[in-house]
Amino acid sequence: MASLYTHKSKNIRKTWALFTIFLFIVIAVGFLFARIYDSSLILIIAVAFSIVMSITSYWYSDKIVLRMANAKPVTRENARELYNIVENLSITAGLPVPKIYMIYESAPNAFATGRNPKHSVVAVTTGLLEKLDRSELEGVLAHEISHIGNRDMLVSTMAVVLVGFISILSDMFLRSMLWGGMRNRRSGNAGAVFLLIGIALSILAPIAGTLIHLAISRKREYLADASGALLTRYPDGLASALQKIAHDQTQMRAANNTTAHLWLDDPFKGKKKQSFLHKLFLTHPPIQERVKALKGMKI
Repeated sequence: MASLYTHKSKNIRKTWALFTIFLFIVIAVGFLFARIYDSSLILIIAVAFSIVMSITSYWYSDKIVLRMANAKPVTRENARELYNIVENLSITAGLPVPKIYMIYESAPNAFATGRNPKHSVVAVTTGLLEKLDRSELEGVLAHEISHIGNRDMLVSTMAVVLVGFISILSDMFLRSMLWGGMRNRRSGNAGAVFLLIGIALSILAPIAGTLIHLAISRKREYLADASGALLTRYPDGLASALQKIAHDQTQMRAANNTTAHLWLDDPFKGKKKQSFLHKLFLTHPPIQERVKALKGMKI
């Protein structure tokens, strides 16, 4: 049985290993396209546009997501137990108490967002409060607060910047070919080889980037599980909560592809398959695997 500390450090190493692969792909794509175009200007434009768009979404992420989920703020007076649990866990984690929001949905779920611990948000559905006992609720909230402590919003934004860079560059390359912009570029066998590789990369690189982004997202879920278990010192609480959530098939009205990665569990109930290919495109690890990992931990 692996300790919580071992599990946490292992997931951190895997996350940064994925980032290293990601950066290698970005550098390779950038180098190849610079050679094809005989200019680095297009790379500068793609990087700048991707960074500006991602920073904007990063800065306003909490407001955007809360509006999409139709979340309402709560206070200690109208949700005393919820507020007390969040406050106690935040103090234990050494973090500022995040703003707390309620989403009036019967499906049990939760998410955390915000650009940094001082501007963080935790939101839970009414279904989560109704269907979980206190230890399970503590496990879920510890998981969400761990996302804040682990700076997962920043990690996600970094991944989005890299995916955005690859996607924009690939799109510009394919459009330039479509409109004849490559006619006067490199000629000869070497030019033809670079061109063929460029076409292949412009199609495959965005897919690879998206897959790595999703893999990073799944690793951060495992990390938040381990970090949350460290906060409560009771992994079984979160494990039990995840099992209840997995068995609850209530549909979420607020389910959205854009925000799906933020939720504790995939909000699209009834659409899960367990094939290897399907797992590659999941924003979350399968709950059975998360529960197994939690039950294999020891304090």
